[in-house]
Amino acid sequence: MKILGVKTANELAEVLAAVGLAQNLAALRALAHEGIQRGHMSLHARNIAVAAGAEGELIDYVAERMVRERKIRIDRAREILQELKKTNF
Repeated sequence: MKILGVKTANELAEVLAAVGLAQNLAALRALAHEGIQRGHMSLHARNIAVAAGAEGELIDYVAERMVRERKIRIDRAREILQELKKTNF
């Protein structure tokens, strides 16, 4: 309550309601804009790429390729990185 600067339970309830509405609007925007599933898979692919050892620009490249191939796995990320090393990407 100190951080928010509210003095009453009513003020705190108003802040919580506003935060809840903002979260709902963000979720609706994500659904309308890109879609939760697609966004989640892209984020997951990026995490897998990093775990496989991708750095910098390679993270996005490896993630996009895995999503395009629909093979979001750490072994596939490592294979892509090996291919890129051979071609001096």
